[in-house]
Amino acid sequence: MDERIKDAIYKAYTGESKAALRLKVFADKARDEGYTQIGRLFDVIAFSEEIHGKRALQLLKEIKGTEENLAESFESETKVAGVAYNEFVKIAEEVGDRASSVYFSQSSDVEEVHAKLYKEAMDHVLEERETTYYVCTVCGYVSDGVLPEECPICGVKKDKFVSFE
Repeated sequence: MDERIKDAIYKAYTGESKAALRLKVFADKARDEGYTQIGRLFDVIAFSEEIHGKRALQLLKEIKGTEENLAESFESETKVAGVAYNEFVKIAEEVGDRASSVYFSQSSDVEEVHAKLYKEAMDHVLEERETTYYVCTVCGYVSDGVLPEECPICGVKKDKFVSFE
């Protein structure tokens, strides 16, 4: 694939991915404010943007077999937690931005948990172990099989978790 095309497709993928997330957040906000139909519109367009992102990933040949996808995801989470977020924490502390420092620090901790979950899945990929995951809606912490009384990362109570069965 021509490098200019590859770069353009990657930029499109990045833009579509960001738009999909932003629109999902906007949909939640609209519903919170009582704008049900606007929330639905944001959801529909977010879904459309996800389709664009999936098509870009297909063109980039980024979707591989499950074992390769797990390994790549593990490497990505490990790199983000160990390098990027640690650098972001340093910057936030240098400029005295406490809120950003907490955000980066908690996100780094959660990324490490993601890497651990991927590693466990890679070790047991053939078993197809069934589990329920619990995700903290404040910081994104993921618990495997156990709903904690409170989040070990940000400290919120268990009622702030969403289950994925």
